[in-house]
Amino acid sequence: QVQLVESGGGLVQAGSSLRLSCVASGRTFNVGALAWFRQDPGKDREFVAGLRWGGGTTRYADSVQGRFTISRDIAKSTVYLQMNNLKPEDTAVYYCAASSFRIVAITTQEYHYWGQGTQVTVSS
Repeated sequence: QVQLVESGGGLVQAGSSLRLSCVASGRTFNVGALAWFRQDPGKDREFVAGLRWGGGTTRYADSVQGRFTISRDIAKSTVYLQMNNLKPEDTAVYYCAASSFRIVAITTQEYHYWGQGTQVTVSS
């Protein structure tokens, strides 16, 4: 099992920045990729950004490309999501997810472990 704990959400104004963190623990040697998803009430959970834990590949949703950056610190077993120039439409609960596969998939079915989520609210 892999446990994921997110932090860093909050309420900010449009144009501001936030950095989300996700700490992985447990059988982290099983992790091939880590990703961030987000979900608004009444909507499907959508892919935001992801990376291969071993390095070399990052992937972003078109809606966040150029504004968000995903990175990792292997020594700390932590993945980050730096979010700049936030917009009201970025408001959602953000979830960290881990996959055993060494590919950065964009569908929730490919991810085996999930964090509890952290709320990001962007006011206009």
